[in-house]
Amino acid sequence: MQTYSTEKCSTHCLTQPIQSKHFCRTRHRSLIMPIICAALFFFVKPIAKADTTWDYTVQITATVQVSPPQIALTWPQDDYGANQYTVYRKSKESTSWGSGTVLPGTATSYTDSAVAVGVTYEYQIVKNATLGYTGYGYVFSGIQAPLTDDRGKLVLIVDNRFTSSLSTELTRLQSDLAGDGWTVIRHDVATNDTPASVRNLIIADYNADPTKVNTVFLFGHVPVLHSGNLNYDTHLARPMPADAYYGDVNGDWSSSPNYLPSDVELMVGRVDLFNMPGQYAAVPWPSELDLLRNYLNKNHNYRQKMVSAPARALLGARRGDEGGRAVAATGYRNFEPLLGHDSVVQAAVDDGSPFAQRWGPMLDAQSYLWAYGCGAGSPSGIAALGTNGQYGDLLSIDVVGADAKAVFVMVFGSWFGDWDEPDNFMRAFLATPSLGLTCCLAGEPQWFVHHMGLGETIGYGTRLTMNNSTFYKGQTNSFARAIHISLMGDPALRMYVVAPPQSLNAAAGGNSVALSWESSADAVLGYHVYRSASPNGPFTRLTGAPVSGNAFTDTTASQGNYTYMVRAVSLLTTPSGTFNNASQGAFATASVSAGAPPIQLSVLHSGNTLTLNWNSQNGVGYRVLAKTNLAQSAWLDVSGSITATGTTSSWPDTSLTLPQRFYRIQSP
Repeated sequence: MQTYSTEKCSTHCLTQPIQSKHFCRTRHRSLIMPIICAALFFFVKPIAKADTTWDYTVQITATVQVSPPQIALTWPQDDYGANQYTVYRKSKESTSWGSGTVLPGTATSYTDSAVAVGVTYEYQIVKNATLGYTGYGYVFSGIQAPLTDDRGKLVLIVDNRFTSSLSTELTRLQSDLAGDGWTVIRHDVATNDTPASVRNLIIADYNADPTKVNTVFLFGHVPVLHSGNLNYDTHLARPMPADAYYGDVNGDWSSSPNYLPSDVELMVGRVDLFNMPGQYAAVPWPSELDLLRNYLNKNHNYRQKMVSAPARALLGARRGDEGGRAVAATGYRNFEPLLGHDSVVQAAVDDGSPFAQRWGPMLDAQSYLWAYGCGAGSPSGIAALGTNGQYGDLLSIDVVGADAKAVFVMVFGSWFGDWDEPDNFMRAFLATPSLGLTCCLAGEPQWFVHHMGLGETIGYGTRLTMNNSTFYKGQTNSFARAIHISLMGDPALRMYVVAPPQSLNAAAGGNSVALSWESSADAVLGYHVYRSASPNGPFTRLTGAPVSGNAFTDTTASQGNYTYMVRAVSLLTTPSGTFNNASQGAFATASVSAGAPPIQLSVLHSGNTLTLNWNSQNGVGYRVLAKTNLAQSAWLDVSGSITATGTTSSWPDTSLTLPQRFYRIQSP
């Protein structure tokens, strides 16, 4: 590892290590177009080839086996050697890492045999390097981690200028969200509403159902709160846009804080393409309306697996180590458990590098699931990662005009955090024609999105990063809990997508509904069937285990109108482990004219066993509920889920020590 001295210009330019270029713009909020300050581009030494920023991390992947259950963690050795590694493990929700297991500095693997199938575990590995720095790595792992049917409630806040013009696309978005397990609560607001009034809508939704409401999706130019007087890039202390405000349901923001006044309860993301004119673009950019419509189309296509990207990342680490600052460690640390060893493609960052090998042109030429780029920044560009001018700038107009092809993007540079400025560099990735869906400012602080390796949303990692202080670590982690941490994009997006079934048909006949569908294009375990009285959900799963065929008959519906949903289920193997993953849902509606036949329960007593028998539907889930006194308010689930294998089902109760017990059969 190398340590570099730094230089600083006299006009609040970003302090840069001498191996990298200055890329700065004079700027004032009243200016429309940033002015290029040619006098402030210093001829300084390029990034050193010896920089190995990944050494400030532990790049972990996990492989798992079922019998005997075990999780094996592996990582590459440090380029300069390590004194020791310490492995920690906790549950997903635990707030303590425990004591840890110490390994020698030569170790590159660790096998955990104290694990169970169907349970998830989170690991932290801390490296004490020979040269004195500390590296950290994280992976969220499991063996056949269970399926997530219900993701909770998402509050969708829509800019009401687009209520009519994007009605079809917004309805489709809500259907896609429902198809991934969300119940959507929607509010349409005006751009001149106060941030406080919008936040109050969200708080009311949260207070009405605090165990379910967990995500906020801001769509359009929803009012922006500016808070604090933050100087994250050493240019200028200024109020910063702060979407964390909408995720914090009980914090006091009246003092305009620089850092979160309390933990953020809700995951938050924003798709806002206001004031993106594409100034000086060779081809004029689409209007705000058309940019938003295109984003919704991209989002739908990705969720439905109509488009995809290879499981690889492109990394352009122009900033290098910076004496341990190592902002690009965010990329190296996260990409390994998400994509695997040897999944990161390195873009050339040296001065004089061929244009075709630079980050921007490489994103134009091929597609990537993830990308990370860092360098000296301006509101609408980054130095050394593109092809423009003396310093190889990559500009917002290049990102959009050449269609940079990455789904999830992380960047770090000056001014990027002021994302409500015209042609903002981060938001440019959302304006690309084909793939860009999210972008965030990652490096100070470090971001932690490793839970996506087992199917979590990017919003989960956003909230974790917002709330993190010292629990998740990097060699340095400046500006932890700062109010400028934001996600540009849909917070409900997930990395791994299963192709959904097609052409769902629902045919009602008397007291039953016959469902049929076309197979998923992917190899799947089968299909789960869900039902709701509303197309917006919530949906209840009818099948205890995935249906192996392409048909299912529901005989349990009472008279009424129903929306049915079918999702393909796949057991996915990722560099983090294995988990059961469901596709987007396919939908159909049906009207039941006659109710399902009532469940007839009979009881057979033999010795110390009481056997309950009832009429059932093949593949449908049932539960036996019980109470010892009819005056009790709640029924107790005594059987767990029982998946019927025929037209009759039974369950034996061997706990006959109570003087009396009342039973009830529930489905689903």
